[in-house]
Amino acid sequence: MFKSVGIVARYDRKQALQLAEELAEYLKGRKLQVCIENSLAGKVSTQEKMVSLAEMKTDFIITIGGDGTILRTSIALPKPEPPILAINMGVRGFLTEVEPKDAYAAVEKCLEGEFKIEKCAKLAAATDGCTIPDALNDIVISAGEPSKILYTQIFKNDEPILKCESDGLIMSTQTGSTGYSLSAGGPVLDTEVDAFVVTPICSLTVFRSLVFPADSKVTIQAIRPKEVLVLVDGNYRQLVTSKNPTLTVTRSKNVTSFIRFKDEFYHRLRSRVLFKGMG
Repeated sequence: MFKSVGIVARYDRKQALQLAEELAEYLKGRKLQVCIENSLAGKVSTQEKMVSLAEMKTDFIITIGGDGTILRTSIALPKPEPPILAINMGVRGFLTEVEPKDAYAAVEKCLEGEFKIEKCAKLAAATDGCTIPDALNDIVISAGEPSKILYTQIFKNDEPILKCESDGLIMSTQTGSTGYSLSAGGPVLDTEVDAFVVTPICSLTVFRSLVFPADSKVTIQAIRPKEVLVLVDGNYRQLVTSKNPTLTVTRSKNVTSFIRFKDEFYHRLRSRVLFKGMG
């Protein structure tokens, strides 16, 4: 079923780099065309082709790392995105599917077609006419400085609904509702809830979170300051400066697909988010 594979790994952990090397050799032996993310050049010993994420047009992707590795991968992959098999070498790894000890068994299941695809919705955003990358987790708008209040007007489908005074606003998908938004007091969205959530950061107004239908257009207009910072999935940053900086968020036509072997959303939520320690 799969004839080519891309390998992405966190480059600050020796075990991740070693597993990337070993999997590249193993997959080459299974007659697959193997591409390695070019940020690993000089960090792994391999003769396989080095390509950027934006050029990684393979049948599937293997990520070796945590959620951060997955997010930087999904933000840059060509569209439509190839499905991701995520091997956990992170602190929490909520989005990951298997532990390193099960990596080879998971790869074999992929090659045999013994898996399911989970499609995760993304958010599309534009600011003052400029399109920015889609978000798998969240889009954050802030004043760009710690503890500096952002005064905003929030619109739904071009109709003003409320004003907010806060350190910033988080627009998160169902996937992202388990991350920064949850830490800021937002709700967890079940994967079957077709919606996204807006959660304020340290709000001065009586406003916690709003859950919008997935087909909504939500517009955030900054009243002040006149320069705001937009952050996508913790990876892409853009400063927006204008008389009234505006961020418009809708559901993206793109999705991120994960290779799954069983349905375990609530198991991952319990074990990796709600009761996960730092040890």
